Amino acid sequence: MTNHNFELDCKKIHDSLGGLSQLIPSLACLTFLERQQLKETFKAVYGEELISHIQRYEDVFSPSMNCSALSWWMLDPHDRDATVARESLQQDEINFKDLVEIFVCRKSSHVLLITQAYQRMFRRQLDQDIIHLDPPHPFQKILVALAASHKAHQEDVSHHISKCDARRLYETGEGSLRAVDEAVVLEILSKRSISQLKLTFLSYRHIYGHDYTKSIKRGTYGQFGKALILVVKCICNPAHYYAKRLYTSIKGETKILARALVSRAEVDIDEIRRVFKEKYEKELADVIREGLPSGDYRDFLVALATRSE
Repeated sequence: MTNHNFELDCKKIHDSLGGLSQLIPSLACLTFLERQQLKETFKAVYGEELISHIQRYEDVFSPSMNCSALSWWMLDPHDRDATVARESLQQDEINFKDLVEIFVCRKSSHVLLITQAYQRMFRRQLDQDIIHLDPPHPFQKILVALAASHKAHQEDVSHHISKCDARRLYETGEGSLRAVDEAVVLEILSKRSISQLKLTFLSYRHIYGHDYTKSIKRGTYGQFGKALILVVKCICNPAHYYAKRLYTSIKGETKILARALVSRAEVDIDEIRRVFKEKYEKELADVIREGLPSGDYRDFLVALATRSE
């Protein structure tokens, strides 16, 4: 596909009733702005939303093609995350991992757009839907705190604050004979940016000689601790987190695989590939090829996994 003739690109998509095989590598390489231009051109020329066109011809495409993956890719990132958040909250067993990824691995400016999109699309408030979850869950408290952090944090990070917060975590955790003080943990999560929290956990390791997650495992944190460990790992090293997420999802959770690749393809896919190779001694694309049946769906995910940021 070309950046200079979007009408021709749209015609290829519109006329490709036999499948999208030849277009998949090019579609996966499009930048966000190019995808926007492609959607606008398609609407102007054919009077139809491009995503609706793709979804409408789902049964016509190759049977192996998961059109939702391509639809997610063509969506605006904040609309995509708002949709994922809503789906996660509506499941019988709420998918807290997807929600954690949204609040931890997105910039605050993006989280604001997500909450606005959520309200526009579903006529609901995302933070209120999380607050009123029933029955209550340990992730719920943490997600509410993380949602607040995106509204109140400072852009600059402070080494002094990180050391003070690290000491507070220690003194109300493994440095105390009592059970962990969840209120202190939630207060810190709610008042600090993700970058500041990452620095705090680095300071914790520097001061006390081990990761904060090790402290959590040692203490009496219960289910709250299990939820907190996942959040801390996601904050401290998102590339490692996503490398593991991709590896485990290839073995059967292809929807999670597609969402993870789509969400990170323009963020840190190069770093994820490097970590994946280091951790599993295989290329990410090769593992996808080995784990999924051949077809358009697999080709599209491989194209996302091998693109450059």
